Parts: sequence; structure tokens; C-alpha cells
Amino acid sequence: MFQNKTILITGSSGFIGSNLMKRLLIEAENCTLIGFDNNNDYYDVSLKEYRLDQLSQIKTKNTYKFIKGDLADKPLLESLFRQYHFDIVVNLAAQAGVRYSITNPDAYINSNIIGFYNILEACRNHPVEHLVYASSSSVYGGNKKIPFSTDDKVDNPVSLYAATKKSNELLAHAYSKLYNIPSTGLRFFTVYGPMGRPDMAYFGFTNKLIKGETIEIFNYGNCKRDFTYIDDIVEGIVRVMEKPPIKKTGEDGLPLPPYKIYNIGNNNPENLLDFVQILSEELIRAKVLPKDFDFEAHKKLVPMQPGDVPATYADTSELEKDFEFKPSTSLRQGLRKFSEWYYDYYILGNKNNE
Repeated sequence: MFQNKTILITGSSGFIGSNLMKRLLIEAENCTLIGFDNNNDYYDVSLKEYRLDQLSQIKTKNTYKFIKGDLADKPLLESLFRQYHFDIVVNLAAQAGVRYSITNPDAYINSNIIGFYNILEACRNHPVEHLVYASSSSVYGGNKKIPFSTDDKVDNPVSLYAATKKSNELLAHAYSKLYNIPSTGLRFFTVYGPMGRPDMAYFGFTNKLIKGETIEIFNYGNCKRDFTYIDDIVEGIVRVMEKPPIKKTGEDGLPLPPYKIYNIGNNNPENLLDFVQILSEELIRAKVLPKDFDFEAHKKLVPMQPGDVPATYADTSELEKDFEFKPSTSLRQGLRKFSEWYYDYYILGNKNNE
């Protein structure tokens, strides 16, 4: 995998970025792997530091370096691209979260718009073999047609976060056309697993349940989510990284944009009530919650929240066709691994283990 390549992963202390970097550190061959993140305090910084510490402990034949910085710092990015001449760039750095975007829009413009523009400019001035970037299932908004296909019209975002991700896709298309930059956008569907983001529902529910607090289940439980386990996401990213869109010339002699978009989801939406039931069972199994825990007494059905959508459901046929891959980890398998990690990290306090 990836022989003698120089690869930049932004957002490398984040959930997806750190897991991707771990995979590359173990399996890439004679590569230079540069991680980049600003380690902001949107959620617990110690968890980000824990992920970075895990990476530093991996014995690897590759060159690895972490750089703390911000995507909005254009001179810093320019200097990195000038120094390392990256072959592949994976842009996973972004301000995440739908609800946070309602109250803190500046963070999204700085990171997801200005930051991504800076990445595109760097890829233009220092040509790369492939730019892979994170988009989101949130671009589908209130799309009534399911499953969601990359051929669907996605011009009606219901959150600023979704609007920034759609903007990323549009900007990437323009740069692919103008400067012949091979780029692939990945629309992730509700990623979860060990070392995940504490602002995600499964993590937040767990934190509340162990404190004996009540969890709120939105839209009275009538939400469906296409939950995708982290290892499936990483496998999808790696396969996409290895196969950039082919550069072609159109009849007018100008480049046809080497540009692709894929969904990465489990292609199997789960009802939110079923999800929390499985989560509670796995938390009890992992000893995070006591055997006699009364789950029914700790849940409350509430209305839909602004910016949320009732369902997400990925059509992954294009991913399967082009890369012979389809995410397949069951929700119970994934939540079991999360619950076991949560017990080890938070209950036992084993924060320095491999």
C-alpha cells in the first residue's frame, strides 16, 4: 500500500483522521506521513491528544510527523506544500456538527470554507496526484427520495454545516476543471466507533446514562440513521486514495474535470429507538452500566431539532462498482467495540494502552 508516497492528512487528531493515519502508519511502505490539526476545543482536547499519543507509539517503517496548525493559516499551508511536495492530500479537517453551526457560524466559515479554499490553492500551486476530501450526508438535507444517491439534487441544505460541505464540493469541481486537479469527495454517513467524537449521539447518550441522566431522543424516535463503523470508513478512504479520477481532455481541448463524489454509508438505516436499545444492551454487557439498569426510565421522546433531518440512507452502489467495497459492520458489532473501549478508557482509566 502506497509505496514511497508523501501524504498529508488534515484533521489527523480527529476521529476519522487518526484512524486513517493509524492504518497508513502500519500498512504504507516507505512513505512520509504528515498529520495536521489545530486541536481546537470543540470537544475534549485530551481525547485528541490521546489519539495522537496512540499514533506516536506505533512502530512504523514510515516517516511520521504531526504539525499543529490551522487551515485558515494560508502561509503555513503554503510552506508545508513547498517543503513536502505532497503526492496525496486527504482533507478531513473541518468544523463538524449540525447544531453547533446554528450558534457558532464563524467557526464553519473559517475552517470549512476559507480553510478548504486554502487547501485547493495549495494543490493548484503544488500539483498533487489526488485530493480526497470529506463531505457529508448532511448535504442531502430533507431529501425525500431514499436511498440518497450522488445523482440527487442537493441544493437545499437545512444547516450551515451542510451548506459548507456542499460548497466544498462545488469549489473542488471548479478547481478540478480549471487546474486539472484529481479530486474525490466522500459523503460520510454517521460515523461511529471507539475513540469517536463525544458530540455524537451514541457518545453523548453514554455519558448521560452513566450519570443517571435522561437522554432525549429526537423526533419522538422516528429518526433513521445510516450508521457507519469507523473501520469501514477508513477502508473506503484508503481504496479511494489509491485510485484518483483519470485526467481526460474534452472535445474543446480543455480538461474534463477529474472529479468524483461517493457515498460511504452502511446502506442500512437504523431506527433511533432500536439504536439506543442496542447501545444500552452493549453498555450493560461491557459493564459500563449495571446489569439492572432501567433504560426505560432514562429516555425521553422530544421533537425534531433545527438543522436535523428525519432520515439518512446511503446508496453505495457507485462505491461498490468502482472499488468493489461496501461497508458491512453491523450496528451491534460496532457498538460492542465502542462500549468495550469506553469501559477501558473512562471506567478503568486505561488511557495509555495501545
